[in-house]
Amino acid sequence: MPHNNRKGTPLPRIFMISSGEEQGEGRGELIEHLTLLPSHIPCIVQIREKHLHTKHLLTLAQRARGIRLPEGSLLLCNERADVALAAGLDGVHLPENAVPPDKLRAFAPDLIFGCSIHSPEALRIAEQAGADYLLFGPVFDTPSKRKYGPPQGLKKLGELCRASSLPIYALGGVTPQNAALCMDEGAYGTAGLSIFRDTSRMRETLEQLYSILNR
Repeated sequence: MPHNNRKGTPLPRIFMISSGEEQGEGRGELIEHLTLLPSHIPCIVQIREKHLHTKHLLTLAQRARGIRLPEGSLLLCNERADVALAAGLDGVHLPENAVPPDKLRAFAPDLIFGCSIHSPEALRIAEQAGADYLLFGPVFDTPSKRKYGPPQGLKKLGELCRASSLPIYALGGVTPQNAALCMDEGAYGTAGLSIFRDTSRMRETLEQLYSILNR
Protein backbone atom coordinates (compact mmCIF):
# COMPACT_ATOMS: atom_id res chain seq x y z
CA MET A 1 0.00 0.00 0.00
CA PRO A 2 1.54 3.35 -1.05
CA HIS A 3 2.46 5.95 1.55
CA ASN A 4 1.93 9.56 0.53
CA ASN A 5 4.44 12.31 1.17
CA ARG A 6 3.56 15.78 2.42
CA LYS A 7 2.70 16.85 -1.10
CA GLY A 8 0.04 14.16 -1.32
CA THR A 9 1.84 11.95 -3.85
CA PRO A 10 3.05 8.39 -3.18
CA LEU A 11 6.56 7.93 -1.86
CA PRO A 12 8.75 6.18 -4.45
CA ARG A 13 9.82 2.67 -3.48
CA ILE A 14 13.37 2.99 -4.87
CA PHE A 15 15.85 5.01 -2.81
CA MET A 16 19.15 5.97 -4.43
CA ILE A 17 22.08 7.32 -2.41
CA SER A 18 24.90 9.32 -3.98
CA SER A 19 28.44 8.01 -3.99
CA GLY A 20 30.01 10.24 -1.33
CA GLU A 21 32.71 11.05 -3.86
CA GLU A 22 31.08 13.94 -5.71
CA GLN A 23 32.79 17.17 -6.65
CA GLY A 24 31.06 20.45 -5.90
CA GLU A 25 31.11 21.46 -9.54
CA GLY A 26 28.83 18.56 -10.39
CA ARG A 27 31.42 16.55 -12.32
CA GLY A 28 30.82 13.30 -10.44
CA GLU A 29 28.37 10.46 -10.93
CA LEU A 30 25.24 12.04 -9.50
CA ILE A 31 24.35 14.34 -12.37
CA GLU A 32 24.90 11.57 -14.91
CA HIS A 33 22.79 9.16 -12.88
CA LEU A 34 19.93 11.62 -12.65
CA THR A 35 19.88 12.08 -16.41
CA LEU A 36 19.70 8.28 -16.87
CA LEU A 37 16.61 7.71 -14.70
CA PRO A 38 13.82 6.10 -16.77
CA SER A 39 10.91 8.53 -17.09
CA HIS A 40 8.39 6.06 -15.65
CA ILE A 41 10.37 5.12 -12.51
CA PRO A 42 10.14 7.65 -9.67
CA CYS A 43 12.98 7.52 -7.14
CA ILE A 44 14.06 9.13 -3.92
CA VAL A 45 17.58 10.45 -4.46
CA GLN A 46 19.68 11.35 -1.43
CA ILE A 47 22.63 13.69 -1.95
CA ARG A 48 24.98 12.28 0.68
CA GLU A 49 28.21 14.22 0.27
CA LYS A 50 29.45 14.87 3.78
CA HIS A 51 32.91 15.96 2.62
CA LEU A 52 31.74 18.95 0.59
CA HIS A 53 31.87 22.47 1.96
CA THR A 54 28.52 24.25 2.06
CA LYS A 55 29.16 26.30 -1.09
CA HIS A 56 30.08 23.24 -3.14
CA LEU A 57 27.25 21.16 -1.72
CA LEU A 58 24.78 23.89 -2.61
CA THR A 59 26.17 24.09 -6.15
CA LEU A 60 25.75 20.34 -6.57
CA ALA A 61 22.24 20.41 -5.11
CA GLN A 62 21.21 23.24 -7.42
CA ARG A 63 22.55 21.42 -10.46
CA ALA A 64 20.69 18.29 -9.42
CA ARG A 65 17.48 20.28 -8.89
CA GLY A 66 17.79 21.66 -12.41
CA ILE A 67 17.45 18.20 -13.94
CA ARG A 68 13.99 17.01 -14.88
CA LEU A 69 13.40 13.88 -12.82
CA PRO A 70 10.69 11.25 -13.32
CA GLU A 71 7.33 12.44 -12.04
CA GLY A 72 6.93 11.69 -8.34
CA SER A 73 10.66 11.65 -7.62
CA LEU A 74 12.08 13.33 -4.52
CA LEU A 75 15.48 14.96 -4.14
CA LEU A 76 16.89 15.01 -0.60
CA CYS A 77 20.02 16.32 1.06
CA ASN A 78 21.80 14.50 3.85
CA GLU A 79 21.30 16.33 7.18
CA ARG A 80 21.55 19.88 5.74
CA ALA A 81 18.10 21.45 5.91
CA ASP A 82 19.63 24.84 5.07
CA VAL A 83 21.03 23.53 1.79
CA ALA A 84 17.78 21.72 0.98
CA LEU A 85 15.83 24.95 1.42
CA ALA A 86 18.31 27.07 -0.51
CA ALA A 87 18.39 24.64 -3.46
CA GLY A 88 14.65 24.00 -3.49
CA LEU A 89 14.98 20.30 -2.67
CA ASP A 90 12.13 18.14 -1.40
CA GLY A 91 13.54 17.03 1.92
CA VAL A 92 16.33 15.97 4.24
CA HIS A 93 17.63 12.59 5.34
CA LEU A 94 18.85 12.50 8.93
CA PRO A 95 21.42 10.10 10.43
CA GLU A 96 20.41 8.40 13.65
CA ASN A 97 22.35 10.86 15.82
CA ALA A 98 21.27 14.01 13.97
CA VAL A 99 18.90 16.77 15.05
CA PRO A 100 15.39 15.18 15.10
CA PRO A 101 12.76 16.16 12.51
CA ASP A 102 10.50 18.01 14.94
CA LYS A 103 13.31 20.46 15.72
CA LEU A 104 13.76 21.29 12.04
CA ARG A 105 10.15 21.51 10.93
CA ALA A 106 9.68 24.85 12.65
CA PHE A 107 11.57 26.57 9.85
CA ALA A 108 11.11 23.95 7.13
CA PRO A 109 7.47 22.79 7.43
CA ASP A 110 7.15 21.66 3.82
CA LEU A 111 10.22 19.44 3.69
CA ILE A 112 10.11 15.66 3.98
CA PHE A 113 12.27 14.27 6.79
CA GLY A 114 13.51 10.70 6.92
CA CYS A 115 15.65 9.01 9.56
CA SER A 116 18.20 6.22 9.60
CA ILE A 117 17.52 3.67 12.33
CA HIS A 118 19.34 0.61 13.64
CA SER A 119 17.22 -0.45 16.62
CA PRO A 120 13.69 -0.46 18.05
CA GLU A 121 14.70 2.42 20.34
CA ALA A 122 15.81 4.54 17.40
CA LEU A 123 12.57 3.67 15.60
CA ARG A 124 10.45 4.94 18.48
CA ILE A 125 12.47 8.15 18.75
CA ALA A 126 12.13 8.81 15.02
CA GLU A 127 8.38 8.12 15.10
CA GLN A 128 7.84 10.46 18.04
CA ALA A 129 9.89 13.15 16.30
CA GLY A 130 7.62 13.02 13.25
CA ALA A 131 9.75 11.24 10.66
CA ASP A 132 8.08 10.67 7.28
CA TYR A 133 9.99 7.46 6.50
CA LEU A 134 12.74 5.27 7.97
CA LEU A 135 15.89 3.75 6.50
CA PHE A 136 17.10 0.50 8.09
CA GLY A 137 20.26 -1.48 7.48
CA PRO A 138 22.47 -3.08 6.63
CA VAL A 139 20.14 -5.97 5.95
CA PHE A 140 22.59 -8.08 3.95
CA ASP A 141 26.37 -8.16 3.80
CA THR A 142 27.87 -5.22 1.94
CA PRO A 143 31.56 -4.20 1.78
CA SER A 144 30.94 -0.55 2.71
CA LYS A 145 29.33 -1.51 6.04
CA ARG A 146 31.56 -4.40 7.21
CA LYS A 147 33.61 -2.12 9.46
CA TYR A 148 30.45 -1.42 11.49
CA GLY A 149 29.73 -5.06 12.23
CA PRO A 150 27.67 -7.93 10.79
CA PRO A 151 24.46 -7.34 8.81
CA GLN A 152 21.25 -6.94 10.80
CA GLY A 153 19.34 -9.49 8.76
CA LEU A 154 15.83 -10.03 7.44
CA LYS A 155 14.40 -11.07 10.80
CA LYS A 156 15.21 -7.74 12.43
CA LEU A 157 13.93 -5.89 9.37
CA GLY A 158 10.63 -7.70 9.73
CA GLU A 159 10.40 -6.96 13.46
CA LEU A 160 10.86 -3.24 12.88
CA CYS A 161 8.45 -3.15 9.94
CA ARG A 162 5.76 -4.80 12.05
CA ALA A 163 6.42 -2.39 14.92
CA SER A 164 5.85 0.76 12.87
CA SER A 165 3.24 2.26 10.56
CA LEU A 166 5.92 4.34 8.83
CA PRO A 167 7.36 3.22 5.48
CA ILE A 168 10.72 1.51 5.98
CA TYR A 169 13.38 1.18 3.29
CA ALA A 170 15.78 -1.76 3.46
CA LEU A 171 19.42 -0.80 2.91
CA GLY A 172 22.61 -2.80 2.56
CA GLY A 173 23.38 -5.46 -0.02
CA VAL A 174 19.89 -5.31 -1.53
CA THR A 175 19.72 -6.48 -5.16
CA PRO A 176 16.97 -7.49 -7.60
CA GLN A 177 17.70 -11.06 -6.49
CA ASN A 178 16.85 -10.50 -2.81
CA ALA A 179 14.60 -7.43 -2.84
CA ALA A 180 11.45 -9.57 -2.71
CA LEU A 181 12.66 -11.06 0.59
CA CYS A 182 12.70 -7.55 2.07
CA MET A 183 9.20 -6.87 0.78
CA ASP A 184 8.00 -10.14 2.31
CA GLU A 185 9.20 -8.83 5.68
CA GLY A 186 7.16 -5.65 5.28
CA ALA A 187 9.68 -3.24 3.78
CA TYR A 188 8.09 -0.42 1.80
CA GLY A 189 11.05 -0.15 -0.57
CA THR A 190 14.77 -0.66 -0.94
CA ALA A 191 17.77 1.66 -0.86
CA GLY A 192 21.27 1.41 -2.21
CA LEU A 193 24.44 3.09 -3.33
CA SER A 194 26.86 0.67 -5.00
CA ILE A 195 24.11 -1.16 -6.88
CA PHE A 196 23.50 1.92 -9.02
CA ARG A 197 27.11 2.85 -9.76
CA ASP A 198 27.41 0.78 -12.95
CA THR A 199 25.78 3.14 -15.44
CA SER A 200 25.80 0.48 -18.16
CA ARG A 201 23.37 -1.63 -16.09
CA MET A 202 21.63 1.09 -14.16
CA ARG A 203 18.46 1.14 -16.27
CA GLU A 204 18.15 -2.65 -16.17
CA THR A 205 18.64 -2.66 -12.38
CA LEU A 206 16.02 0.03 -11.89
CA GLU A 207 13.54 -1.77 -14.15
CA GLN A 208 14.00 -5.02 -12.22
CA LEU A 209 13.63 -3.36 -8.83
CA TYR A 210 10.61 -1.34 -9.94
CA SER A 211 8.85 -4.51 -11.09
CA ILE A 212 9.61 -6.33 -7.84
CA LEU A 213 8.78 -3.46 -5.47
CA ASN A 214 5.50 -2.56 -7.20
CA ARG A 215 4.18 -6.08 -7.63
